[in-house]
Amino acid sequence: MSCRRQRAFGALPHELAWTLSIFFIAFALGQLVVGPLADATGRAPFVLGGLAILVVGSLICALAPSLPVMLAGRAIQALGACAASVLARAIARDLYHGPELTRALALVMIAMAAAPGFSPALGTGMTLLLGWRSIFLLVAGAGALVAICFWVSAGETLPAAQRRSAKPAAIARTYSGLACDPRFIRPALAVSLVIGCLYSFFAAAPSILMTDLGFSAADLSLFFAATVAVVFGSGLMTARLARRWDAPRVGMAGILIALTGGVWLAVQGSAPTQFPFMAAVTLFLAGMGLVNPVATAIALEPFGDRAGIASALLGFLQMACAALGTALIGSLPIGPAAAYALVVCGGTLLAALIFYPALRNRSDLTNAPGSIA
Repeated sequence: MSCRRQRAFGALPHELAWTLSIFFIAFALGQLVVGPLADATGRAPFVLGGLAILVVGSLICALAPSLPVMLAGRAIQALGACAASVLARAIARDLYHGPELTRALALVMIAMAAAPGFSPALGTGMTLLLGWRSIFLLVAGAGALVAICFWVSAGETLPAAQRRSAKPAAIARTYSGLACDPRFIRPALAVSLVIGCLYSFFAAAPSILMTDLGFSAADLSLFFAATVAVVFGSGLMTARLARRWDAPRVGMAGILIALTGGVWLAVQGSAPTQFPFMAAVTLFLAGMGLVNPVATAIALEPFGDRAGIASALLGFLQMACAALGTALIGSLPIGPAAAYALVVCGGTLLAALIFYPALRNRSDLTNAPGSIA
């Protein structure tokens, strides 16, 4: 798809790469605005408004006559998409707590993992049949359908009595308070590092699988789709495991499983072979599927009165770690396989070190009202 857009706009490859960078920048920064405003005025206006903005941005991209217009469309699209991403977690926190919150967040995370998992196959097929612009039309249609479903079945989930001030000083105090609160920052930063490794995988995998391991474009699409099944299975186990053991233990187990996958990747070095590489990535994904909903639930559980801001800061940390991981893979003076292994090892090891105090001091997390332990 990138080659076809490159020809359509007469753009150089590094110029076209800005379509992804602009999206991530707008997505990361937009969350910090949406979260506190949704805590002040309610979820529904921002979910519906965000989806409307997503549709408009997608239509601009589909009809873009030039690269600058495409970049503008991608920024608008990201601002709409970030609202749905932030508020999906916040709405889950509004409605559930305990193991039910873990289960709800697992379903949210599975849905988020399905998008990058299935999009290569879907995008390739639509580009071949209908052209690359059809992909943005599909996104616009999906956004409109989700908005209708939300309007009919969900509606507002934040009662007026629980809304907070949207004054800049109050918002700044809340953000700084969350950043300094170990109940939030330990699990939030740990899961963000693991998610950063996941995005690094999606960035590095095409080069590793197609150049180093000889995958075709179809093989690559199938591999990405298979990753969804791994995350799906792992995510569905989290609520049951959190009931049997306390949530911090399950989260730490997920981080260690992901770290084991990273170590296995590092052992393979810069010249992996197909089966060991795929097995190591599967192990990492299984661990990520465990820690993601559990650590997210731990981070959000004590802050139901500011779930929008907490979800926004969590999303920002995840995008920042994703940007750092993908930047490292592109800048390290080693091959993509070795760089990816280094990022996964470093990221998951750091996540384990950050999360370990939360594991040792579980009372910090479990004494709060509505604990998930």
